[in-house]
Amino acid sequence: MASISSLGIGSGLDLNGLLDQLRSAEREKLAPLTAQKSQEQTKISAYGRLQSGLDKFQDAVAALNDPSLFEGLSAKVQGDGLSATASAEASPGRYEVAVTDTARAGSLASTGQTDPEAPLTAANASLDLTFGDGSTTKSIDLAEGDSLQDIRDTVNGDPDAGVDASIIFDGTDHRLVLSARESGANAGIASMSFTNLSGGVTLDGDADTLQAGRDAQLDINGITITSPTNTVEGAIEGVTLELDPSSAGETLSLEVSRDTDGLKKAVEKMVSSYNELQSTIGRMTAYGGGEGASGELIGDRTVRNIESDLVRDLTSSVAGGELSVMSQFGVSLNEKGRLELDEDKLDEMVADDPGQLADFFAGADEAGGLAGRMEATLGRFLGEEGVIASAIEGSESQVESLDRRYVRMEQSVERTVERYRAQFGQLDAMIANMNQTSSYLTQQFASLDAQLGRD
Repeated sequence: MASISSLGIGSGLDLNGLLDQLRSAEREKLAPLTAQKSQEQTKISAYGRLQSGLDKFQDAVAALNDPSLFEGLSAKVQGDGLSATASAEASPGRYEVAVTDTARAGSLASTGQTDPEAPLTAANASLDLTFGDGSTTKSIDLAEGDSLQDIRDTVNGDPDAGVDASIIFDGTDHRLVLSARESGANAGIASMSFTNLSGGVTLDGDADTLQAGRDAQLDINGITITSPTNTVEGAIEGVTLELDPSSAGETLSLEVSRDTDGLKKAVEKMVSSYNELQSTIGRMTAYGGGEGASGELIGDRTVRNIESDLVRDLTSSVAGGELSVMSQFGVSLNEKGRLELDEDKLDEMVADDPGQLADFFAGADEAGGLAGRMEATLGRFLGEEGVIASAIEGSESQVESLDRRYVRMEQSVERTVERYRAQFGQLDAMIANMNQTSSYLTQQFASLDAQLGRD
């Protein structure tokens, strides 16, 4: 039997083309697995977006479960150059703040040196500093042969020096400039001097360049206040004032009042984040109706359970206070499953009785109010062991299973194709053999006919 080196040579048939068609037909069995994998991967992505929406809603709910939100105060300043913040310890009130001076860090420059790299110090040299009224001193050891630049680096490398050093060129000479690291009269540098300089070297503090440290001075409702910094704490209980240099000479009005804006914004954020979540769920569960693609999670049980649990929490009454349902202060669930807000009604409640809102949302403890109840529900959805994580894990496991099935089926397809290839090879060889036999018989019959014709 003749050896066939390529399919179709022996038979003259397009066996390679037929084999390719059979391979394509067999690989069609892989298409459903690919489609299922794509569907599961799309669900994983959708679960991720759902989780993001739930996280945002959870943040809004957590803010309403913080009792300090309902006790918060805000500090408002009329005028420029002063800012203020109020803590929970503050009390409502109005204040007139007259700023005489703002705090300043002192500085002092040395006498000039022509060459900042020239050695200046002898053995056991030091830089001696005094601060404020002279009661505070600091001595910094210098190395023999230190230059102005070396002295600068030594000062800056000492965390306890109390000053920062730099070098300024005044057009003729170089000067060592020391600036106090803290503001205020007591922290301001008052003098500098050097001991054990090299012979002939003159270096000292230049009194003409002294800028003494200064305390901030202000008057609050007729009471004089001083502060070593421009951050004034404790002058008004629970209030921190920040002075800007531009406030010197200004009289500003400060009002400390309940932070109704913060409370209202927290409720508004809860409403908007819930509606955004519902819009996300709506897109994910939408039915295409044959005219478009349906949502990635249409009919998904996890999503249905999340929706129903959230609606149950939002519409169930809260016991323990005068407010029992959200509609009493202007928040209601409409027929489309979205929250609607009556701002006028909410404004009235926030202004008149924020304590009732505190009882409704935060309750007597973290789990007592509506926000606490919803945080517990959202905790079941989110987290490492929540229903979202379980749903994602389930889809990821399904993807892994589909990958394994795909590999096994692909191997099965290749085995089938190889079986076809072997059968086609046998067919090719058999037809080639038959063609050779036919050719031989044709030649023999022709020879016999020729012999019979001569006879």
